[in-house]
Amino acid sequence: MGRVWTQENKFATWLKIEIFACEAWAEKGVIPEDALEVIKKKAAFDVDRIDEIEAETRHDVIAFLTSVAENVGPESRFIHLGLTSSDIVDTALCSLMVEAGQIILKDIDKVLSSLKKRAFEHKNTVCVGRSHGIHGEPTTFGLKMALYYAEMERNRERMERAIETIGVGNLSGAVGTFGNIDPFIEEYVCKKMGLKPAPISTQVIQRDRHAEYMSTLAIIAATVEKIAVELRHLQRTEVLEAEEKFHEGQKGSSAMPHKRNPITAENLTGLARIVKGHVMSALDNVALWHERDISHSSVERVTIPDSTILINTMLNKLSKLVEELTVYPDNMKKNLEITNGLIFSQKVLLDLIEKGMLREDAYKAVQKAAMLCWREKKPFLDLLMEEPEINKKLSREHVEQSFDMAYYLRNVDFIFDRVFKE
Repeated sequence: MGRVWTQENKFATWLKIEIFACEAWAEKGVIPEDALEVIKKKAAFDVDRIDEIEAETRHDVIAFLTSVAENVGPESRFIHLGLTSSDIVDTALCSLMVEAGQIILKDIDKVLSSLKKRAFEHKNTVCVGRSHGIHGEPTTFGLKMALYYAEMERNRERMERAIETIGVGNLSGAVGTFGNIDPFIEEYVCKKMGLKPAPISTQVIQRDRHAEYMSTLAIIAATVEKIAVELRHLQRTEVLEAEEKFHEGQKGSSAMPHKRNPITAENLTGLARIVKGHVMSALDNVALWHERDISHSSVERVTIPDSTILINTMLNKLSKLVEELTVYPDNMKKNLEITNGLIFSQKVLLDLIEKGMLREDAYKAVQKAAMLCWREKKPFLDLLMEEPEINKKLSREHVEQSFDMAYYLRNVDFIFDRVFKE
């Protein structure tokens, strides 16, 4: 990903666009064929020379064109014919964003593969589901992974749409009216670059497209953060249902030799803040003065490369984190039992309703036993049977059946079939 955003690659993309434009002008009979051959043979640039010229001209495109002209010679007069700087800069930027987006799609595929593998591996690994951080009802660790898989699939679809949106070019000249350039030039260059001509532009490609792309990156970052935060919670000492792989020779603390910290998940949480933070800048870039100003340019030189590089990094880190994650089914089982059966309260409630109790009365009776269970740490089943309103409706054997874990997992296959479409 870093290679996409090097100065060398940026200028190479600019040069490609300029040469394609010359080819188009030659087809229109404006540039002589022999001049085109010289341009295609000699066109080159030197990054250091561009920097040197820009220090004087304070204009990057002029500096680039001057460097190219020094290599081409007199035929360079045909380069950049009828174009304005943004024709080159914006078309190239969109091309680079498409290139970066394609890398991100491959990164997402790696994450999807890791999540799917762990989902099926732990499809029936029972753990407690939590609401507000408090034990709710049984679920499986595989369902957690399946949930993330489904969300990451949506992120892939979003990224595909964002690539489609940003995959446009413009070579429409100053203020976008094709005043000094034939629309054929734009169509020719865009086709060669694998882009579509923007239906209308001013001097720039409109920044709602870039904002959509950046928002998509932010949503991907939010999903990565969501997974990372969950894994951080699961690694807490008093929970320890899952843990990042602790590598040979790794150290967790300069002071405490025993420490094994969720450093990758914490790193991902922090990096997500940066990517999400860039969205507001992208939205602010939408409103430019009249047909164009360059207030967006300085922002995008930082935020777009940074965000794509960060997402690339985050997705690769996440894929490895999930792949190497240590899962502790025994601890999950232990944690399921620490509330002494409270996690089965809803099933008992529903059983009482089925036996004819009003919901309010059934809820009151079950909650009374539950509150006593919280305080006294006695088995919930025993406390339920001590409630007259309950034992009049339900036998102990019936309630024991309601404490069957399999009841809660009977639709796991159904959910997996919907998520993985298999």
